[in-house]
Amino acid sequence: MLQCIKKAGILNVIIVLLIFLAGCKETVSEKTAVMQSEKVVADDMLALTPPMGWNSWNPFGKNVNEQVIRETADFFVSSGMKDLGFTYIVIDDYWQGLRDTATGVLNYNKERFPSGIKALADYVHSKGLKFGIYSDAGTMTCGDQPASYGYEEKDAKMFAEWGVDYLKYDYCYCPDYASLNNDYKMAISRYKAMGDALKATGRPIVYSICEWGPRSPWLWGKEVGGHLWRTSYDVGDKWDEPRNESSQIGILTSIDVMLDLERFAGPGSWNDPDMLVIGLNNSGFIKGGGCTFEEYRTQMSMWCMLAAPLMMGCDVRNMDDVTKSILLNQDIIAIDQDSLGKQGFRVYRKDGLEVFKKPLTGNRVAVAFLNRNSTGKKETLSFREMELEPDMVYSVYDVWTHKIVNQPAGKLSMDLKPHETQVFVLTPVAK
Repeated sequence: MLQCIKKAGILNVIIVLLIFLAGCKETVSEKTAVMQSEKVVADDMLALTPPMGWNSWNPFGKNVNEQVIRETADFFVSSGMKDLGFTYIVIDDYWQGLRDTATGVLNYNKERFPSGIKALADYVHSKGLKFGIYSDAGTMTCGDQPASYGYEEKDAKMFAEWGVDYLKYDYCYCPDYASLNNDYKMAISRYKAMGDALKATGRPIVYSICEWGPRSPWLWGKEVGGHLWRTSYDVGDKWDEPRNESSQIGILTSIDVMLDLERFAGPGSWNDPDMLVIGLNNSGFIKGGGCTFEEYRTQMSMWCMLAAPLMMGCDVRNMDDVTKSILLNQDIIAIDQDSLGKQGFRVYRKDGLEVFKKPLTGNRVAVAFLNRNSTGKKETLSFREMELEPDMVYSVYDVWTHKIVNQPAGKLSMDLKPHETQVFVLTPVAK
C-alpha cells in the first residue's frame, strides 16, 4: 500500500512537471511569436516615404574614404540637410578589402578606412543619421571588388554587426542573358538570398535592389525583401541619352522609364530612377558633359513628382548656392515625401509638353509641366485637359518661386524655358 502511495506521489510529481514544462514551452513560443511579430512590424515601418540621403559613387567612385564620409556627415548636420529629411549616407563600391579564403570574412580596405567600417557607422549614427553600404549579387562588384554571391548570410550578419541601415545591392558579374527566363529567375533567386539574409539578422536594413530594370524588378522586388528597385541603367550628368547597356543614360530617358510604373509604388516599395546628378557640373567620378540649371531643376522636380528616392550624388561639402537652391527646396521635397505615397503619372502630352499629376494628402494635388523641347514653350491648359475636376476652385502654389500665383479660372498657364519643369501644388478652396 505504501509502495502504491509512493508510486502515485511520484506520478503526480511527473505530471506536475510535464504541465509546468508545457506551460514554459508555450510561454517561450508566445514570446518568440511576439518577437517575430515585432520584427515584421519593424520591417514594415522601413522606407514609408522614399529614402533621402547621399551616395558616394557619382562624386568620388574609387576615391571614397573615411574622411569624405565623416565630413559629409558633419555637413549634413551643419547645412540643415538632416532637418530636411536627408538621412542616409551610403558608401558605394570600393570600400572592400580582400575576402579571407579560410573564414570567408570580407575585410574592408584599411588604407581608405583606417578606423574600420563599424567605427565609421558609429560616427554617422552619432550625428543622428543612418549608414549605408554597397555590395553585389555576383561574384564581383561592378568595380571588380569581392561581392556577396555565396556569402549572403555571412556578409549580412557582418553588415548588421557594423550597424548598417541601408544596403545597395548591384547585379554585376551575374550570368546575363543566356536565357531570358532563367536569367529572370536567377535575379529573383539571388536577390531573395540576400533579402532573407538581411531579415535573419534582426536588424532593420533598407534593401535597395540595383538590377537596372531589364528583369522588371518592380514585379518581384517587394517579394524578395526589397524596399526600392532601380528602373533604369545609370543616369549620367547629361540631359538626354537613349537607354542602352554600354553607357549612362540621360535624365530625360530615366523619366520616360518610370512611366506606367506608378501602380508598383507606395509606402515601403519605391521605383528608383537612380541617383541625382544635380550639382556635379561635369565634375566628380562620372562625367557626361553637365546640365543647365533648368535641366538640373527638372531632375529634382520630376524625381519628387515620381515619388523617387532622393539620393544626392554631388560633393555636398562644396555645393554652390545654385545647387543648394535646388536640392534644399523644402517645398519640392514635401511633394516627394508626402505620406500618401503616390507616384505621379502623366496626364497630358502634346508638342513636347508633358503634364504630370501626383495626388497628395488633404485632397491636394501636385501638377508638373515638363518642356522636353530645346525651345521655350507657352501654354494654357484647362483643368479637364489635365484630368482635374473642371469646376473645382484651387489655390495655386508655385514650389520654385514659393508664392501663391494667380491663374485663369479653370485653367493653368505656364511659360517654360527649354527643358524646364514648373511645379504647382493645388489646394481646394471652399466656394
